[in-house]
Parts: sequence; C-alpha cells; structure tokens
Amino acid sequence: MSEAPAVDHPGPGAPAQSALSLVPKSDTKQSMKDFKSDQEVRWCPGCGDYAILAAVQGFMPELGLARENIVFVSGIGCSSRFPYYMNTYGMHSIHGRAPAIATGLAASRRDLSVWVVTGDGDGLSIGGNHLIHALRRNVNLKILLFNNRIYGLTKGQYSPTSELGKITKSTPMGSLDAPFNPVSLALGAEASFVARTIDSDRKHLTGVLREAAAHPGTAIVEIYQNCNIFNDGAFEALKDRATAEEAVIRLEHGQPVRFGAGGAKGVVRDRATGDLKVVEATEANEGDLLVHDAHAASPTTAFALSRLADPDTLHHTPIGVLRSVVRPVYDDLMSEQLERSVEQRGKGDLSSLLAGGDTWTVVG
Repeated sequence: MSEAPAVDHPGPGAPAQSALSLVPKSDTKQSMKDFKSDQEVRWCPGCGDYAILAAVQGFMPELGLARENIVFVSGIGCSSRFPYYMNTYGMHSIHGRAPAIATGLAASRRDLSVWVVTGDGDGLSIGGNHLIHALRRNVNLKILLFNNRIYGLTKGQYSPTSELGKITKSTPMGSLDAPFNPVSLALGAEASFVARTIDSDRKHLTGVLREAAAHPGTAIVEIYQNCNIFNDGAFEALKDRATAEEAVIRLEHGQPVRFGAGGAKGVVRDRATGDLKVVEATEANEGDLLVHDAHAASPTTAFALSRLADPDTLHHTPIGVLRSVVRPVYDDLMSEQLERSVEQRGKGDLSSLLAGGDTWTVVG
C-alpha cells in the first residue's frame, strides 16, 4: 500500500477558518488559576475526572480567549459537574440534552467557544439522538465524552458502553446488550472531527484538546476515564506499562500505523476482505503498513481503525485523532441564510402562503 501524502490542512480543499477566529481574545495573559472557580470540587477521591479537569484548566490559557466568551454545557452525571469548576460561563442542563442546548447557543452566538461535557450514559443513552444530530449538522461545538463504561452518579448500573456480560447492580446475571463504540458511532454520523484519548495521559489529552479547539465544526473527543468506585481498572490494559505498549495504537497523521515494543506490530489491509488487521511488522511487509490519513475525505478507513479494539480486553485500541476533515459548518450556513432572508424581506406573500392549496377543511 502506498503512503498517503502528508498534508497540513484539515481536509480536502482550502483550509477552513479556525473555530476560534470569531471569539474575542483576552486583554491579559491568563494562567491555569484564572480558569479555576471558587467551588469545591466534589468527585470521589481518585476519580479520573480530576485529571481531565486539571488538563482542561491548564490548556485553556493557550487559547487566549476571553473567559466570558467560553461556555461549558453539561447534562446529568458525574462529569456534568464540570461547569461548576470552570471559571467561565456554563450551564448544568438536563439529562442527555446538552448537545441540543449547546447547538442553540453556538448557532445564535458565533462569538462563543462552546464546549459540551457529557458521559457514556448521558450522551449515548437518553442523549444519543441529540448527540448524533449535533455531529451530522457539524455545529461549532467541542464535545468531551467521558467514558467510564458504567453509570457512576446513580451508583453502578451498566451503561451503553459496558461490555457484554458485565455484572452490575442492574445486570446481576450479566448484561445482554452489545456495547456502543463511541468513536465508531461518531464516524457513522459523519462527524468531521473524531478523537480518543485517556484521562491519565496528560500530554496526549492536551494535544487532542488543542486540535479539537481549533477545528471548525463539531469535534468529539472520547476520553477513557476511570471510575475507581464502581468500575475500577476498566482501562488498566491501556494504562499499565506492562501491557499498554502492546494494547495501545497511537495514531499520527502521515505515519505508518505501528505499535508494540520497538514498533514490532503494524496494521495492514487484508487483501481478501478489505478489513484492517494487526500483523507482525517485518522488512517484507513494511511497504504494506497502513499510513494513517486523518484528513481522508471518506471515513471508511477511520471506521475500520475504530473496530480494531476488542470490546472486552481493549487490546489494539487506537488513540489520537481518527478523523479531521473540512465540511460546511452549520452556524455559518445558518448565518448566511439569515442574511439572505433579510435581503429578500418584503418579497414573500404571507396571504398566499396561508391560503395556499396545502390546507385542510374541517367539517362536521
């Protein structure tokens, strides 16, 4: 397989304007302290949410944005306390509806940087419909989906990402539900930016957040997050040094997909089925190794990469940016449409509309 050409823009065609271009900048230099609110952080000791909060608070000053033009919207769940701890505007909304509320905000206020914080239960169960429609519309939102594969706030029931056979308080004989793969779901909904990272890998998490923040349109980042009370060690295979090297596939755009000790393993396309598979990397098959192209117009290969991970063991789990492409942003399209409607004001005929043929006559 020939290598994909290295490109330095988010997708086919001319580079799109950064998502941050319309957001006012801060007049002063900011630090992590500026983004810490005066609220006591109330998660269970050892929760992975602490690491994500620290990473976001530490990363925000890089953007240089005025804090009054940054908004965090959450739904319901442990992760949804996030807005209280950010010294920005925010809204703790209702179960599963954060993407819908954030859509209205982002579409009507293009001068805001709007972030959604949700979890695997909030975002993929009752909020699943809202999530996929935000993704397909490509609203200028940044969605952080904390995935701990359990319901934490309600004390340990199985969630839409819990593995088959998972024994919990609500599934004492084991879950019968096949789990969602959030990255696969997002790619199937034609999300323009899809990434995955891990709560304990601060450098990787910050790097992904940096790319997501600048992306024009919806950026969804799945963050594997440990719930040490109700699902401790769910991602241990990806975190333990003894196993992580063989389990984690770190994706880099323009680079061959290799992993394992010394890059001993790689990913190739099966010539018979077209699927991707993991092989031992040798001099003989080096030219066949898949070269990651995050900017490919088609999501087909990114989807195939997302399916490599075993849902039970999580071996061969890709992390990083799977897809980053340019397509029209909903906010921009709506703004242009409103401008055209203003120009055409007075040209419509309300009477004809109301008395048109598409009406019903009620009798009796």
